Amino acid sequence: MSEVKVLGELAVLDDVGPPRRGRAYPAAGATSALLLPAALLLGALVLWPVLRTLHASVTSDGRWVGAEHFRAALAAPGTGAVVGRTVLWAVLVPAVVTALGYLFAVASRRSEEGGLVRLILLVPVALPLVVTGVTFRLMYDPDPTRGLATLLAARLTGRSADDAPQLLGPGLVTVALMSAFVWAWVGLAVLVFRAALDRLPPSLADAVRAYGGGRRHVLWDAQWRPLLLRTVAVVFALVALGTSRTFDLILVMTPGSVRDDAAVLALRVWQTSGGTTTGQGAALGVVWLVAVVAGMLVAAFFVRQAWPPPRVEATPGPAPTTPPRRLFRLLAAGGAVIWLIPLVVLVATSAHGQVDAAARGWWSAPPGTGSYAALLGGDELWRALGFTLLLATVVTATVLVVALLAAYPLAWLTGPAAQATGLLLMAATVVPVQVIAGPVNEVLGVVLSSGTARGLALVHVALGVPFAVLVLRNAFADLPAEQVRGARLGGRRWWGTLHRLARHNLPAVVAVSVLEFVQVWNDLAVGLLFSGPEATPVGLFLAGQSRGFVSNSGVLAAGSVLASVLPVVLMVLARRQLVAGLVSGGVR
Repeated sequence: MSEVKVLGELAVLDDVGPPRRGRAYPAAGATSALLLPAALLLGALVLWPVLRTLHASVTSDGRWVGAEHFRAALAAPGTGAVVGRTVLWAVLVPAVVTALGYLFAVASRRSEEGGLVRLILLVPVALPLVVTGVTFRLMYDPDPTRGLATLLAARLTGRSADDAPQLLGPGLVTVALMSAFVWAWVGLAVLVFRAALDRLPPSLADAVRAYGGGRRHVLWDAQWRPLLLRTVAVVFALVALGTSRTFDLILVMTPGSVRDDAAVLALRVWQTSGGTTTGQGAALGVVWLVAVVAGMLVAAFFVRQAWPPPRVEATPGPAPTTPPRRLFRLLAAGGAVIWLIPLVVLVATSAHGQVDAAARGWWSAPPGTGSYAALLGGDELWRALGFTLLLATVVTATVLVVALLAAYPLAWLTGPAAQATGLLLMAATVVPVQVIAGPVNEVLGVVLSSGTARGLALVHVALGVPFAVLVLRNAFADLPAEQVRGARLGGRRWWGTLHRLARHNLPAVVAVSVLEFVQVWNDLAVGLLFSGPEATPVGLFLAGQSRGFVSNSGVLAAGSVLASVLPVVLMVLARRQLVAGLVSGGVR
């Protein structure tokens, strides 16, 4: 019990125990109303499409066929190789990203150049995967007079220009794609590891040293065991789930002649069924969906309630500021220089005319503004940029409102109900859009939204709500009891309480808003599957330009630069709030 003044009168609050139902929780009627928008969106555009896909995978014209579609899909030529490549992506790439992210995070701590290194590594995180694909296809161009990486590989191996290694050929295309993905994702791992390292209490290392422990013991007992092992699990799981969405990268970066040699399930499902519901396409989609959800459940089992660590009260006195060894600092600086090379290639190619960019490398021709002039002189790019800006703004605002309404009542659930809700939200977050494209188009057709900007926005909102609700629910549940009590007293109605709770969780709100905006802006797959002739986002515009890649390389590079400015600026400005918002509440 506690006594406070409310409107000049003495009030007694029953504030014993955690802030659960009866304190900041809305009434039952209000709870139903708050959850209704999210429930309708997820039910109509995620849950029902998943059930429809499951039904299509075991039936044919309404007749039960059991595992027939699965046998036919898995026995199709090349399917075994596709599944094998998908598994390789899900294991090898996360391991490389996690290792590099940790090394860069350690090497860039407490050094003068560390902030610049982390900033350079962050830029690729914000780039659309379409732009990443364009950038690395320019680098890996099979003609050494245009492809910088091909030219360097030819000289390092002592081969002639005609016998240069084909980095986008059948034998190396998967490695080339993986290198592009690693380049794009390492910055996120660095941010997560940096946040984890900064939250390690210095007293742990001091205690290990006091008992005679050396550097190895400090690393294991004061860093890895209390935190970093579980942080590794989080990073690995995030990247592994991200590899299931390499559709944009493969579609743009690989030449059509070798696309089958690089295909993973993300591409094969789209090739098999496109935007319709077919038996074999549905079967492959179910296999992919089960694998992704199983991976998510395994990750949740290992990291649930384990990251970030509990808050540690600040201790008086300066924290240790020992910089990393000189070798690590040099490696971090060298890595940052390497990470800059693809960006330099993209910008340098854009600074040449269409003819020069198509005929020779950017290093052998004088710069100019011809590609920008050709691109900006038309209205196609302007329409795509304007439409994408409007779409991303509307979708972000809608997702934020719907997620706040749903997260408010869900935050106070405890026990099995809270865990089940968290797992369902995580499962909805990782559902691949290619798997449910056919049923979603059926739903959009019913509401007269198929192929329209309205339908495209609805799909983006439905796909963005689960992640937003999960982050905001965790953030609300992590608030100290004092802030919850203050919000309840300050808000006369539930919406007043919700407004005050959202203000206390501003980093989570910013993180959800920025990530959703960037996700919509950078998207290709949703636009490819659900847009119409009057609803062309910028990712779809760039993908269309890549069909004549060599002849359009200058214009394509210029368009990629212009399309990347806004997401990069948002990610750089909000980088601190992103990490703070994402880790608030841990994984519940």
